Amino acid sequence: MAAPHVTGGHEITARRGQFWIPGERVAAGGVTVQRAPMFVQWEAPPVVTRPYPLVLVHGGGGQGTDWTGTPDGRPGWATRFVEAGFAVYVVDRCGHGRSPYHPDVVAAMGAPFPYEAARALFLPEERRGEQVQWTYGEAEVDQLLCPIGPLPADLAESQRMDADRLGRLLDLTGPAVLVTHSAGGPVGWLAADARPDAVVAIVAVEPVGPAFAEIPGMGSLDWGLTSAPIAYDPPVSDPAEVREGMRIPALAGKPVVVVTGGASAFADFAPQVVDFLRDAGADAARLHLPDHGVKGNGHGLIFEANSDETVRPVIDWIRGLEGTDA
Repeated sequence: MAAPHVTGGHEITARRGQFWIPGERVAAGGVTVQRAPMFVQWEAPPVVTRPYPLVLVHGGGGQGTDWTGTPDGRPGWATRFVEAGFAVYVVDRCGHGRSPYHPDVVAAMGAPFPYEAARALFLPEERRGEQVQWTYGEAEVDQLLCPIGPLPADLAESQRMDADRLGRLLDLTGPAVLVTHSAGGPVGWLAADARPDAVVAIVAVEPVGPAFAEIPGMGSLDWGLTSAPIAYDPPVSDPAEVREGMRIPALAGKPVVVVTGGASAFADFAPQVVDFLRDAGADAARLHLPDHGVKGNGHGLIFEANSDETVRPVIDWIRGLEGTDA
């Protein structure tokens, strides 16, 4: 393997930086501490040619590096978005990656993420024959697991904190497109609920679902596609009152695309996710990669061997928003 600094595939960009969205100041042990800040790194081409920045939200247990590189060292989707002319903001969700976690301040910490769970999620045994874009050996699996940490045990509170910080990030960026992956999907719906005018559209890559599902080892989507409360019309105060077909005002007319891989188990329930979003009022569609000539991908399609191909239909969809009223 060549040294990373001599490998190709990276376009030099002129502008990049980082900052945090602060958490709340809380009392702990007689002192004042900060609770659950959110780390943000950004990058932009020398000249931004696209009207809306992108905010990239990683999945459960991961961190922003899910978007910035692949397990075999290639540039990730974030780089390809920048090369396509977008300003890109990549977050580490609260308690993940560079967003500090202390269980006495944030919440109880869940169990560590094991290799067995990673293989079941990203390369399930029953899909091996068709998931041809997972070409990684054990060294790359090590790279995949290195950034995956424990999740907060309270899934609803984790989503609530993420949505609050994302809302404040959108106050800085202005109208933006959210791009989420996996267990980051609920955070996208909740951020739209928090800042409906600032969320231009949502690209949900392999989002968790279907509605009201139990997510093994994590929790349940009690409010439809979220664990944390989201506003419905008519209003409800108890998740037990939520039913299929209820409207979510923040998603009314909102362009949403659900992206799935051809060999992913998440593709099996994606039509139900799209139907739920449409019933809620969103302008929702599905982008199934095989329909665009991109085949053999599983749940980790954002960093599989053909990640440079999986991102292209997504870039095209986002570009299609330009010049509309969205």
